[in-house]
Amino acid sequence: MKQSKRELKAPFLLHGGDYNPDQWLKYPEVLKEDIELMQSAHTNTFSVGIFAWSALEPEEGVYNFEWLDKIFDDIHSFGGKVILATPSGARPAWMSQKYPDVLRVNAARVKQLHGGRHNHCFTSPTYLEKTEKINRKLAQRYGKHPALLLWHISNEYSGDCHCENCQSAFREWLKEKYDGNLEALNDAWWGPFWSHTFTDWEQVESPSPNGEDGVHGLRLDWRRFSTDQTVRFMENELVPIREITPDIPVTTNFMADTPDLIPFRGLDYNRFADKIDVISWDAYPTWHNDWETTAELAMKVGFIDDLYRTMKDQPFLLMENTPSAVNWHPVNKAKRPGMHILASMQMLAHGSDSILYFQWRKSRGSTEKFHGAVVDHDRSQDNRVFQEVAELGKRMEKLAALQGTHRAAEVAFLYDWENDWALEDAQGYGLDSKQYIKTMHAHYRPFWKQDIPVDVIMKDHDFSKYKLLVVPMLYMMDKQTAEKLETFVKNGGKLVMTYISGVVNEHDLVHKGAWQDKLTAIFGIRPLETDTLYPRDRNQVLYRSKRYEVKDYATVLELTGAKTLGDYEEDFYKGTPAVTEHAYGEGAAYYIGARLEGAFQDDFYAELLKTEQINSPVGITKQEGVSIQVRYNADSLFVFVMNFSEETRDIQLDQLYEDVLDGGNVEGDIQLDSYEVKVLRVSK
Repeated sequence: MKQSKRELKAPFLLHGGDYNPDQWLKYPEVLKEDIELMQSAHTNTFSVGIFAWSALEPEEGVYNFEWLDKIFDDIHSFGGKVILATPSGARPAWMSQKYPDVLRVNAARVKQLHGGRHNHCFTSPTYLEKTEKINRKLAQRYGKHPALLLWHISNEYSGDCHCENCQSAFREWLKEKYDGNLEALNDAWWGPFWSHTFTDWEQVESPSPNGEDGVHGLRLDWRRFSTDQTVRFMENELVPIREITPDIPVTTNFMADTPDLIPFRGLDYNRFADKIDVISWDAYPTWHNDWETTAELAMKVGFIDDLYRTMKDQPFLLMENTPSAVNWHPVNKAKRPGMHILASMQMLAHGSDSILYFQWRKSRGSTEKFHGAVVDHDRSQDNRVFQEVAELGKRMEKLAALQGTHRAAEVAFLYDWENDWALEDAQGYGLDSKQYIKTMHAHYRPFWKQDIPVDVIMKDHDFSKYKLLVVPMLYMMDKQTAEKLETFVKNGGKLVMTYISGVVNEHDLVHKGAWQDKLTAIFGIRPLETDTLYPRDRNQVLYRSKRYEVKDYATVLELTGAKTLGDYEEDFYKGTPAVTEHAYGEGAAYYIGARLEGAFQDDFYAELLKTEQINSPVGITKQEGVSIQVRYNADSLFVFVMNFSEETRDIQLDQLYEDVLDGGNVEGDIQLDSYEVKVLRVSK
C-alpha cells in the first residue's frame, strides 16, 4: 500500500461539497444566503474553484481573486474548511482561441472545438505552462490561509489526445519502455501479424478507427501511455503546490462507471496512488433501480469503497455524491426518504472520512441545472432534501471519533486495471459475457453478505498480510505476479483463482505452452481448453454432494497433482474436474474452472472461511439485506448495522453496545426499519 506522508488534518468528518460561487457573483444576496444555509445544514467543508478559470483569469494575465478571497474568509468565519481545486478541468475560451494546441484531437484525427470539459491536450506545452502558472498564483495567494485544508487537483481526469504532440510523446514513451529497440516492440506487439512490423519509429501511431485498431499490444501500450501522460500532467500541476504548500495534502477525484458501478476503466488509478496524499472518489449509484435489489447495489458500492480505501491503506474521501438525484442517468430517480443517510453511512462504514456533494446549490442554467443539490431552486431549508442533509450533518457530528479509524482484513481480492483492458480487447470467449468486474462481484458477494472485511489490492501490493487471496479472471499475468502468488501459497496462504486466468503475459501475448509452468506447480492442474456456452446452454458441477449450475464458461482441466472437489456432469468433459484443491508448501491453491451460480460461491467460501477461522469482527445475527461493517481505533470498535432492504429486519446483538447516534446502551433483539442504520460502539 502507498501510504501518505501528508495527513489530512481536519477537526471533523468532512460534510459539504462542490461550491460554485463564481456562477453567482452578480447575486451577492445569494452568496450571503449560502453562508447562512451552510451552517443550517450542519456542513463544514467546501470545494471551490473547480471550473472557475474564466472567473479567476478573465483575460490572459489579468487575474481576479477578490471574490475568492471573500469566499475563503466567509467560510472560515464559521469554522469551515476549504478544499481548493486547480481549474484545469475546463479552459477559458480566450485560451482556446489564442492557443489552439491546447485542444484535443480525437482518435479519428479530428481536432475538437472549444467547449465541454476535459477537452484539453495533456502534452500541450501551452497548457502545461498555463496550468502551472495559475496553480502557482493560487498557492501563493491561499497557501497560508487558515481555511485551506486540501488541494483538489483538476477534476475527474479522463480521455486521451491523438495530436502530433501526443504522437511524438507516445513514440518517446515507447522508446523508453523498449530501450530504444524497435525489434523488441515488434516482438511485444506480434508485428508479423497482418504485416504490422514497423521499420521506423515514425511509423508508429496511436490506435485509430481510421487506421490500426486491432493490434492488442498497441492498444494496451496506448492506454498505459495515456495513464502515464495524465499522471505527468498532474505532476506538472503539483510543482508549485508542493513547492509553496509542502504540508497541505493533495487529492484528485476518481470515478466509477454507471449503471453497473464498476471502477472507471479509462485510466489505471493505481498509477496515481503514490503521487497524491488522499484517495477520493465520486459515487453516483443508481439507487431504487428496477434491475437489482438495494442490497445488491450496496454490495457493488462496498467493493469500490474497499478498492479505493486499500490503495493507500487509509481512510478515503467521498468527494462527490448527490443528496437527491442526478441529471445524467437514463432515469433520474430521487433518493427515497432515508436512503441518503443510509448510503452516506455505508461510505463512512467502509472507510470514508467525508460526505461531500455535487453540488451545494443548483445552477440556474446549462447541463447541470437539474442535477441534485443541497440547496434547490426554491432556496428553502424546509424541503425534504435539505432537512435530510442537515440530519446527516448532526449525526456526523456525533461520529467525530470515527475520523482516521481503520478497517482490518484477512481477505484480499486482486484487481488489475490493465487486465480489464486486455480482457476487454480479447476477441474470444463470449464477447459480451467476459464480465471481469461482474465476476469480481460474484466472488465478493459472499464476503459482503457474511460481513467479512475485504481489501481489494493491486498486484504490486504486499500479499503476505492476508490469509486468503481471491483472484478472479486474471487473464493477463506476468511472471512476477505468478512468482508472488507462489510465495504467498508456499508461506501458508490460501489462494483461489478462476477460469480464464494466466492466459497472456504483460504484452497480451499468449504464454508459450498456453499456461505458465509456475501456475501448474501452484495449482496442480493444466487447463486444456475453455468451452464457451450460449446463454441458453447449461451444465452442472457436482460439488460436496450438491449440484450447481454452470453458465458461460467451463474450463476442461488435466490434473497434475491436485485433487478434485467437483466434477462436470454433462457434455464431452463429463466426469472431469471442475473445482480443484492443491496443497503447496504450507498453503493451498483452489481453482474454480467454471462460472457457477451464486449458491456455489456462498457454499464454497463459507466452508473455506470456516476452515481458516476467518470471521466477522462481531457476532451480531441478522437477516437478509442487512450489512454490518466495522471500523476501529486503539480503544473502540464502531459497528455500522445497515438495513439495505425495503422491509423491517430483526437483529440479535451479541453483547451490550453503546448507541452512538441515539444515545444510551442497547443489547439483545432490536429491529431496523427499511433503510435504517445504527452505529454501535464497544470497547476494543
